Amino acid sequence: MNAADVARYLKEHPDFLAEHGDLFTQLTVPHPHGGQAISLAERQLHALRDKIRLLEGKLSELIRFGEENDEIGEKVHRLTLALLEAEDYESLRHALFENLRDDFAVPSVVLRIWNSVLTGDGEDFAPVSEAVRFFAGDMRHPHCGAPLNLEVLEWFGDASAHVRSVALIPLRRDAQTFGLLALGSQESERFYPEMGTLYVSRIGDIVAAALSRQLG
Repeated sequence: MNAADVARYLKEHPDFLAEHGDLFTQLTVPHPHGGQAISLAERQLHALRDKIRLLEGKLSELIRFGEENDEIGEKVHRLTLALLEAEDYESLRHALFENLRDDFAVPSVVLRIWNSVLTGDGEDFAPVSEAVRFFAGDMRHPHCGAPLNLEVLEWFGDASAHVRSVALIPLRRDAQTFGLLALGSQESERFYPEMGTLYVSRIGDIVAAALSRQLG
């Protein structure tokens, strides 16, 4: 009889160990973390403790993720309220930039608007190349990663030399892209391709909706 036969026998006779409970204290196996041999019962306790520690670790991770999501959700809520309270474009712009910089700790924020009845003389309405407009129009999700588009990078002005990662968020109205919200950071890992974009997308939707009220 080999090990496979023993394992098969125990599976086919689940009452065996219940009927021979003394084996748990008589049989010894190597300690899972080294050292002297321990009883089978003690080895089972170690295995259960390891599983409990693993489950506790996963639970702590879930709680941490939940708390982080709650915190982000609260920030998005505050941003939404601030944009809703804005009475004109300038107050809307101020609320947007202030919340992104102070609440979300985004050091560099840029907004570009085109294809709109809303016009102005500020940098938000500066000319945007056809290539960038097509790029934004083709985006299905926010683009996060290194600042590869030199034109967009130049939008950050003096800070452009220090921007190492960006989040580019298309702004749409009735399925038509009319602008781009660009977030920049000096940290290369702040915005990265594999990051989740759920909240970033929601911010884009909220900003686009708020701007649409100003567009008429």
